[in-house]
Amino acid sequence: MDLGIKGRWAVVCAASKGLGKGCALALAREGVNLAINARDVDTLAATAAELRLLGVEVREVAGDISQPDVRAALVAACPQVDILVNNAGGPPPGDFRDWEREDWLRALELNMLTPIELIKATIDGMAERGFGRIVNITSGSVKAPIATLGLSNGARSGLTGFVAGVARQPQIAGNNVTLNGLLPGSFDTDRLRSGFHRAATLSGRDEGELVDAGKQEIPAGRFGSAEEFGAFCAFLCSAHAGYLTGQNLLLDGGAYPGTY
Repeated sequence: MDLGIKGRWAVVCAASKGLGKGCALALAREGVNLAINARDVDTLAATAAELRLLGVEVREVAGDISQPDVRAALVAACPQVDILVNNAGGPPPGDFRDWEREDWLRALELNMLTPIELIKATIDGMAERGFGRIVNITSGSVKAPIATLGLSNGARSGLTGFVAGVARQPQIAGNNVTLNGLLPGSFDTDRLRSGFHRAATLSGRDEGELVDAGKQEIPAGRFGSAEEFGAFCAFLCSAHAGYLTGQNLLLDGGAYPGTY
């Protein structure tokens, strides 16, 4: 299927590896030019070189996306932003009794306020041009909160509530601009692997056994891949997805037990 977005420009955050890289690769395969961001300069440059092999223009902006100057440089790297993929690593797990005000503010800054600032910087231009796709990569914990991820539960849920209102504004939805959340379950990324390693170290259990047990909790019997996540993201960014907005789509291999 031709997704109808060849020649468009996309901003993809946290794009050097993992789910962000999966999204960037999928968009590049559709002929979308990219401005990509991550903190590590070398990893970002390697990813940019890989993306250029697909025949698209790629501009990299390294740095902490929560910083205003980095956000401004990333948006300015595009002639125009047609697609925005918000993405950032989540805050660490823990017990809420141990978190200080600064921990909460950092989580809100990275996982709620930074995406909102990028939306603010790009959405009106999208509406004026009559095309825009905004995808916020959040977490399956938005739909089914995880007890040890209170910082993520709170910050990402705040973003989800904000986006639900903006997506339904007539001047946004009525001008072919969509905003949706993409909620990953367990995907085979560095973050997932490091989590299993940490759990094995703390519990004294075999890491391989923990990985196998994690897979058994998923009806699909496996973890997702960054490639399939990216393909789904690319469809949400396509010309065919203009009637889908204000939704939160869970990709978790059937792990969520509910109906709604």
